[in-house]
This record gives sequence, C-alpha cells and structure tokens, in this order.
Amino acid sequence: MKKDEEYFCAGVTRRDFMKTCASVTAMLGLPLAMHVKLAEAVETNKNPAVIWLHFQECTGCSESLLRSSHPTISTLILDMISLDYHETLMAGSGHQAEKSLHDSMTANKGKYILVVEGAIPTKDNGIYCKVAGKTSLESLRHLAEGAAAIIPVGTCASYGGIQSVAPNPTGAVGVRDIIKDKPIINIPGCPPNPHSFLSTVMYFLTFKKLPDLDALGRPMFAYGRKIHEHCERRPHFDAGRFALKYGDPTHAEGYCLYKLGCKGPETFANCSVQRFNDVGAWPVSIGHPCIGCTEPDILFKKPISEKVQIHMPTPPDTYANVNLKDKGKGADPLTTGVLGLAAGAALGAGAMLAKKLPKDSDMGDEEKKDE
Repeated sequence: MKKDEEYFCAGVTRRDFMKTCASVTAMLGLPLAMHVKLAEAVETNKNPAVIWLHFQECTGCSESLLRSSHPTISTLILDMISLDYHETLMAGSGHQAEKSLHDSMTANKGKYILVVEGAIPTKDNGIYCKVAGKTSLESLRHLAEGAAAIIPVGTCASYGGIQSVAPNPTGAVGVRDIIKDKPIINIPGCPPNPHSFLSTVMYFLTFKKLPDLDALGRPMFAYGRKIHEHCERRPHFDAGRFALKYGDPTHAEGYCLYKLGCKGPETFANCSVQRFNDVGAWPVSIGHPCIGCTEPDILFKKPISEKVQIHMPTPPDTYANVNLKDKGKGADPLTTGVLGLAAGAALGAGAMLAKKLPKDSDMGDEEKKDE
C-alpha cells in the first residue's frame, strides 16, 4: 500500500500531511519550499527503526506525544518510524516484548534510533531500576552500542530530572553522563513539546544528519531563544506591570509573572511560540510562571517563587508610572505613555536631522559668512 493510502486509512488527509510538513519546516527555520523535500523524505524513506526505553520517569513525555495534534501528529509519528519497542504502547509483554527488542537490534544494528525516557540510576550498580532482570544502566549501554543516534526525551533523560536533585539517593543521571561515543540530541522539558521531537526525527530523515545543537545538546531550532523574548506577557514586563499574587486583579488581567518567580528570562525553549495540545495553551498563558523545565540548573533546583536575575527588571523612567494612586494629580499613565512616545519620536527625528546637516568642514566660505 502506498504511503498516501496508508495515511488516508489512518484518518490523515494529504492536506493534513502537507500542513504538518510545512509546520515542521517553519520550526526548523528552513525555506518554505523545503516542506516538499520533507514530505518526499517521509514518503520514500524506509521507516527507521526506533527503540524507546523507559527508566526513572512518569511516562508524561510519552503521554504528551500521544496527545499532540491528534490524530495527525501522533499518527504520523507512528507511521513515519517503525516503533519496534515501547513498553507502554506495545501489545506484547514479557518474552514477546523482549523478542521484539532483540529482533530489532539485530536487524537494524547501527541504524536504529534509540529514544530514552527517564533518568538512569547509577548508585549500587544501578539496582534501583530494572526491566526484564537488567538494570537500566546495563540496558542503556547495551542498546547504545548499535544505535545510530540517541534522543533523550524529557528533562529526566536529558539531565537527570527530579530524581537527580540532592541528595539523589539513587545516583540518577542523564544519558549524556553515561554515553560518550554516540550522537545525542537532548529534547528536554517536563514534558517537552512533541513537535520538537517530531521535527528532529524529520530533519534526520531528510538530511541524514543531526540538526545544529547548543552547548547542552539541544536542537537550536527549538531551544535557540529564550521564552521571555516571545512571551505574550512581555509588553507588561516592559511597562513594569507585574502580577503581585495569584488571584488578585494584577494576575487576572494578565500582567507579567516575573515577580511570582517566572523563569522565562533564563529558559531556552519554544513553548511561547509552539504551545501545546492544539489549543494554543502553555503554562504562562493560563497564569502559571515558567518553571524552567528545559534547564538543568533551574527545574527542581530553584523554588518556583524565586526570581531569576535579569537586566533591568523594572521599566526605564520614560515609561508611565503604573502604580499612581491619585490619578487626579498630573497626567494619567496612558497620557504619559503617549507623550513619552511622541517625545521619543521627536528626539529621534531631531537626531536623524542633525546627522544630515553638513559639518563645518563641508560648508563653503559663503555659507560660513552667513552664519
């Protein structure tokens, strides 16, 4: 059966498929015309084998993946790849599941993508997490040998997550702390945005290489900019309008959550742009501060209420005072803001005009005499 027919039978139209490819192209920062190449790669490539491991985690990353753009994204992911082993999703169990794992490893040695969900305990030889009689430490090392690349999904697999917080009784760490000789693409988050995982897989399928990564091994297209830069509450931050406590008018009116501990100014992720669950929602949009779940030194290590350090957390003097108690005295904030903008425009125009005026050295003798 052709790919188009398979997608149609699964409830995915050609239009939906191409829209998804276009969306992924935009996320990757590629020219729009590249969405055709992405679509061709998905249609013509043999679905790469994927082995998905679960260790110390809550399965939230898999849950988020399954609930994204249903049915389009979840169906495409399961059709784009050959998901040969996933303890939560596979129908088989026990010896049947282990046989599927062994068969996939053998048939696709050096070619399969290894996805890891959850931290890996290392203390006492890793006895605190076992599957099929083997510790997660043993399973990871064994399966990593034949993998083409490893994708740790979620903050637990990427950095150790909540399990690694002091005193870390099980010695939990992320994949990168154990495996040193394989390409690793971290997709952190609690949970991460499923589109980031999908885009990484499609990039790998299309270009046969990994996307550009930052110092923490995260794809730049998804983690290259701070949440704070594209937050819908940013205008309130710039104007000095902050929510002071949950449930009061400043919170209900959508003011900036910085003073409630929002970690957006220190967090690299695409949550404020990509959003979740096909309804345009993300934590900040529904009134909760960003907790920095993509950052190894923030999530579970800094209290939610703790404010992060940021340059100029209050507005400059040119902004209107938003805390005027007696509006009968002086101009109101809106008028002050408008006047400030007008004055700024006038100053800017004056500066540009001054740049265009000739210097003394450029003036002729007659012009100097007139002065």
